[in-house]
This record gives sequence, structure tokens and C-alpha cells, in this order.
Amino acid sequence: MDNHFEDQYKKENPGSALKVNRGVEGGHEGSPGSASRVTRKKTKPKFSTQQYVDGILACDRTMLGRAITLIESNAQAHQEQAQEVLKDILPKSGNSIRVGITGVPGAGKSTFIESLGVKLIDKGHQVAVMAVDPSSSVTRGSILGDKTRMERLSRDPRAFIRPSPSGGALGGVARKTRETMLLFEAAGYDVLLVETVGVGQSEVTVRSMVDFFLLVLIAGAGDELQGIKKGVIELADSILINKADGDNIQPAKLARAEYERALHYLQPATKGWRTGVYTASSTTEEGIEELWDVIKSYQSLTMENGVFQARRREQSKEWLHAMVQEQLRTMFYRHKEIASALPEIEKGVMDGTIPVTQGAWELLNRFQK
Repeated sequence: MDNHFEDQYKKENPGSALKVNRGVEGGHEGSPGSASRVTRKKTKPKFSTQQYVDGILACDRTMLGRAITLIESNAQAHQEQAQEVLKDILPKSGNSIRVGITGVPGAGKSTFIESLGVKLIDKGHQVAVMAVDPSSSVTRGSILGDKTRMERLSRDPRAFIRPSPSGGALGGVARKTRETMLLFEAAGYDVLLVETVGVGQSEVTVRSMVDFFLLVLIAGAGDELQGIKKGVIELADSILINKADGDNIQPAKLARAEYERALHYLQPATKGWRTGVYTASSTTEEGIEELWDVIKSYQSLTMENGVFQARRREQSKEWLHAMVQEQLRTMFYRHKEIASALPEIEKGVMDGTIPVTQGAWELLNRFQK
């Protein structure tokens, strides 16, 4: 801010207490005098596809983070380069156990993930934690809470915690999470933990991208709080009754028995595997080791009988079709003919002058032309 601006401002605002401190250049972005700082904003350095690939394969955390950001970008040029990177690292991916973790709010999922992650690191594993959160599309924010809740894990260089991509619908978040998983595997992370932060459709989505699916519940919460479990319990390969410590040990045992009885009436989520119920405490770490043994047993069994490999192949096929549908949807709504005709047809449908099916056919015909 120069002397001329200050003098002019005081003339127009004689009662103002504005005072300019000498020696401070520019100011905060958006304030008078900051335009020059905005125009001189540094651009991020660009990296070649080979630089990304080499950095990922060397488990360079900085380059890995940049590669994930590249994948999460919606810019066309970034998406094209991201696909080149993925193609080159694909042969090095796939060597991990992918574990999906879901549960009711307040079940202690993040604390459990940290306890499990720390134990795995002590055993020599490299652990990557991801979140799938469709609700982030509402606020255009990302889930950063996991980094603050998982303090021990986030400080360890053998662990990598990645929040949900911001500003995306569930389909976009799922795509980016799937591709991020491939990067982690190529970088040498052999245990991938995928947490569902939102509720509803995200559980089904995460089930479709992991090998083992864990449902985390707590005792004594009541069916009204655990309504989520009714549709998800059939997807689970194991159920964990968390917070089984102190006065809650006995209620946790009772809940375990209740769910074990309920499972007798349900088909197992994975062929050849019996879904079990376990108790654990993330605070005392009681039962964490046992649960990891269960996951290892699951991996051994399903790899032996071919279910593990068959599921991954099926997931890749489903992913292919989901991507085609997503791209077709994008192309449809970006089409010039659709963009011009849609408002009028929408109005007609809402006013009741155009049948819904006729409106849809009209739009599809315009798109095909």
C-alpha cells in the first residue's frame, strides 16, 4: 500500500482508524495492494510420467503424494497423465491385502485402525489408510480428522494416511480411491485399510474394492443407532464388537453371542468362509492381534480356493463398467444439444405437459444424433 492510497483513503474516510505499517509489502490476499502478489503466484513444478513412476516405485513419499494429487485432479491433462502413470505401475500393483472397514458412528473405527496399523508396522508391514466419504461433496471439503485422531500412525514413515478426495460424488471418490490403491501397492504398501466415513451406499462401494470387509459395532447402542448394520451385515467377512473393556466387557460378550446367532440365518459374504464375530478394545489393544490372525487366515484360505483372485477379477470388470457409465453420463450432460434442450424438457416434465419417458427419449435421440 503506497502513500497516495493512504492519503486518498483518509480523505474519503475521515473517521477511520486505518494505519499503514511501513515496511510490510503487499498484504493478505484479497486486500488492497495484494494484486501484485497474486499475479506473481508461483506455479507448481511439473513432472514427467517417468519421474512419477520412478518416485512411486522407489517409495518416495513426496512423489507418491504428488502422484495421488495428480490422480485426484479433474483437469483433463492431469487425468491423461495419471492414466499413463497407472499403466506403467500396474505390473507392480496387486501385492497387498485390501481391508474395508465400516461401522456405526462412534464405534471407534479410527482408533481401531490406528491400533491395528501400529501393530502391523511393528510386524514389518507398510500400511496405507484411505477414507471413502461421499458426504465430502456437500461441503467440498476432505476428511482431515483421521490425521489428527491417528497421531501415532500419521507420524510413522512406514504409514501413509490419505483423506478422501474433496469435492467429488461417490462415483468419483471411488474411482480415485481405487487408483490410489494401485499407487500404494506399487510403492510397496502391503496392507491397505479403507474406511467408510459416510453411511449408506459407500459400504457397498467399498465392499466392491476390497478383499476383506470388516463391520465394527459397539454393544448397547440399540437398534435405532445401528440401523446401518441391517443392510451391511450380509457384506461383512467379520464383525467386531469394539470398545470391549472395563464395564463394557460383559455387554460386548452378550452382543457377540447375539450376532453369532443372527449369522446362522445369513449366507456368508465370501464363498467357503464362515463370518465370525469378535471382541476387541482399541484402548487396551486386547483382541487386535486375534483379528489380524483372522484376516491372514481369510487371505490364505481364499487364495488357496481361488476366491481371492476371482473376486479381484470380478471387481476389475465391475470397475470397467462403472467407468464407462460415468464417462457416458459426463459426455451426455456436456453435449451441446442436451445442454440447450434440457431446461425446456425439464420444465415440461415438472409441469406435467411432457411424460417423463417421452422427455428421456427426446434427450437420448438428440444425443445419438
